[in-house]
Amino acid sequence: MSTVEEILKSGSKPKEKVNLLAKEVKENRISVRELIEYFGLCSISEKGSCMEAMEVVSRENPEILLPHIDFIIEQISSKAPRVKWETARVVANISQKYPKEAAKAVPKLLVNTNDKGTVVRWSAAFALTQIAKSNPELRKELLPKFKEIAEKEENNGVKNIYSKAIKKFEK
Repeated sequence: MSTVEEILKSGSKPKEKVNLLAKEVKENRISVRELIEYFGLCSISEKGSCMEAMEVVSRENPEILLPHIDFIIEQISSKAPRVKWETARVVANISQKYPKEAAKAVPKLLVNTNDKGTVVRWSAAFALTQIAKSNPELRKELLPKFKEIAEKEENNGVKNIYSKAIKKFEK
């Protein structure tokens, strides 16, 4: 049994599992490659935990995930809502240091702006506005899309993310 599997199958609480996985990755005891290999074999719930661990890593150490950006971006289209929203947050975190690489996620994130799940739409909004913040060229292209999305968005929390970004970018 791999270390990733041991952690995910342990009796620990979900948050503890995620934090332990992230710690093991940050301290080079588990590679991101191992997480990705396990991701291909595990349950939807475990996929969510793996992606959430990557999100935790991406907050402080986005460079660890950069070599795996294509895999991460692929997961934006997952059928599992938790995987979609955790992936969007990973991309948002990566965008601060690596705006060009994160920009590759924009088409898939735009698809998720129409998702039925509010958390998926919120995460897509967060990632898109973070990418726009870090990428001035792309910002000009995204601003009209933000306005369009905000007009049709029914959830105030999601709409707020776009509204704040629009105000900031129009200054």
